[in-house]
Amino acid sequence: MISIALAGKPNSGKSTFFKAATLSDVEIANYPFTTIDANHGIAYLRVECPCQKLNIQHCTSCVDGIRFVPVQLVDVAGLVPDAHLGKGLGNEFLDELSRVDLIIHVVDASGGTDMVGNPINIGEHNPVEDIAFLEREIDMWIFNILHRNWHRISRKTEIENLAIEHAIAEQLGGIRVDDRQVKAALSRLDIQTNKPGNWSDDELKELITEIRKMNKPIIIAANKTDVAPEENIKQLKDVECKTFFVSSAAELALRMAAKKDVITYLPGDKDFTINSTNLNKAQEKGLEQLKRFIKQNNGTGVQECINSAVFSILGQIVVYPVEDENKYSDKNGRVLPDAFVVGSNCTARDLAYMVHTDIGKSFLFGINAKSKMRISDKHQLKNGDVIKIVSTK
Repeated sequence: MISIALAGKPNSGKSTFFKAATLSDVEIANYPFTTIDANHGIAYLRVECPCQKLNIQHCTSCVDGIRFVPVQLVDVAGLVPDAHLGKGLGNEFLDELSRVDLIIHVVDASGGTDMVGNPINIGEHNPVEDIAFLEREIDMWIFNILHRNWHRISRKTEIENLAIEHAIAEQLGGIRVDDRQVKAALSRLDIQTNKPGNWSDDELKELITEIRKMNKPIIIAANKTDVAPEENIKQLKDVECKTFFVSSAAELALRMAAKKDVITYLPGDKDFTINSTNLNKAQEKGLEQLKRFIKQNNGTGVQECINSAVFSILGQIVVYPVEDENKYSDKNGRVLPDAFVVGSNCTARDLAYMVHTDIGKSFLFGINAKSKMRISDKHQLKNGDVIKIVSTK
């Protein structure tokens, strides 16, 4: 399962984002280090269910044609300056990052918290400063992993004429760096690959930054947009990272109201309808404010951020394995029972292995349920494909 980390300084709204996306019961408070141990939960991608275009009736795997596909979301401990040296809860934070595919950096767009997460007046802090700070901490953490054995690694590759990208990837294997990422990073820099022992620390840090951009891509969730000064919003629009303007508090309020059937709302909707007529004045006013905010901002931004992280940044697609290509169902008649998030280069055989190792090993061919055409093991799947796998099992 794709794993996404929510990172950022304390009190930036990570736990509110996490709770809004997962409805997990986590503590939310207006002081630093509310989150000490990482929270793990399930968030969902919002996609159009294939049943719509296929005109399939009685699909119970979606809600009004909207399918929600699970991904893992991790709310890690807040980060403070020099976390890579162990300050704050830095070690716990950075260890959690080693296992994720992408980082959503939750930034307090309101500027209402200082560099270490203490509450201050709205607009007193420039949120752009938080972006560079997190990137530096992650880069220095990776740099330290590589640098502590660099003399031995560089000498060995030169003496034995080994590929330096393999040696670096092996040293950084704990954070899932591979040869391909290192080779791509080296190609972007003017570094002598045959003389790694001559690299300066600055050159090594440049290399780490390039590797990190591929191995741990970062996007920005500019949180608390509903109370952020216009100047902060303007500055955040100019940053290099992909930025989404969100209000996790608004999303959480909508999700909780929908859970109680006060409103009809699905994550990612741009509007909602009020079901209850038994509301007090304060509730009516709150819902009016929420309605106005999501209409002005085209939603709360939370679902858009999660979807973009997986589809746009990680380049994933969703495919649907079935057992009956004519009814688009499993053997029990459940229509489109499963949805798999896979890489854009996923083949039919790759999908077979994801369903079950034995099915992958005994793969014969696949059938595209939409076209009813037979496909080979090397056939590259497309987003929304519905596939029957034929094997000897």
